[in-house]
Amino acid sequence: MNISTGQKPILIVGGTGKTGRRVAERLTAQGLPVRIGSRNASPAFDWEQPETWSASLEGVCAAYITYYPDLAVAGAAETVGDFIKLALRKDVRRLVLLSGRGEPEAQHAEKLLQQSSADWTIVRASWFMQNFSESMMLEPIIAGTLALPADSVREPFIHADDIADVVAAALTDDRHIGQLYEVTGPRLLTFAEVTAEIAKATGRSIDYLTITPAEFMEGLAAENVPDDIAGLVNELFTVVLDGRNEYISNGVREALGRAPRDFSIFASETAATGIWEQRQ
Repeated sequence: MNISTGQKPILIVGGTGKTGRRVAERLTAQGLPVRIGSRNASPAFDWEQPETWSASLEGVCAAYITYYPDLAVAGAAETVGDFIKLALRKDVRRLVLLSGRGEPEAQHAEKLLQQSSADWTIVRASWFMQNFSESMMLEPIIAGTLALPADSVREPFIHADDIADVVAAALTDDRHIGQLYEVTGPRLLTFAEVTAEIAKATGRSIDYLTITPAEFMEGLAAENVPDDIAGLVNELFTVVLDGRNEYISNGVREALGRAPRDFSIFASETAATGIWEQRQ
């Protein structure tokens, strides 16, 4: 049965994150009740405190699952697996999981969901375009130099709005049950090419530098990035970004019947907000 207005709320785990808040906006616009799963919500949700999960799941009809800080971290799959079991015990059967391409731990979490009795959908995403506007890449771009341990590797960057559109559809339409959508943007781009597109959109001079992993980690330490987050980011650059994801997938079209947004659209729309302008 498709979810409609007047139903029980839909839980958005990570409801203040890049995709979670966008999914919440889409469901709310459809007149559907949502419950935000975050540490500051009421009831609070914290992946590190399993005792908080039950209250968040109470009385909901479906859940969107995003794991913080990332499904790539060791032990994440088992934690998500425990959440899936609890959701099913509380009769929350429709579960949509945000997964990551080329991440063994993420694929482990996918299998745990697929092997469960849930009405599942998996959205396996490539690198977010919004990492350049809503995450750690923002400040270096504003400063005028983005330096990363990545040279010629290409990534099919995906717009977070496309992920949210697919997730919202999966949460509300039965035809997406049992589907795995691997979602990417329409083009493969290097980080240098991405930087050039942002520079063009802003009319600014923004440089891209390839640095060593050691130099990258030194930079993160200088910025007081927590060790666990720094280690995760370093692994994504030095392990996952090894070329394994250098291909385009058709998940957005399969789920929505349309093409995904191009990076040039993201760059021009984001530049128009002024977020990438140098500060005085």
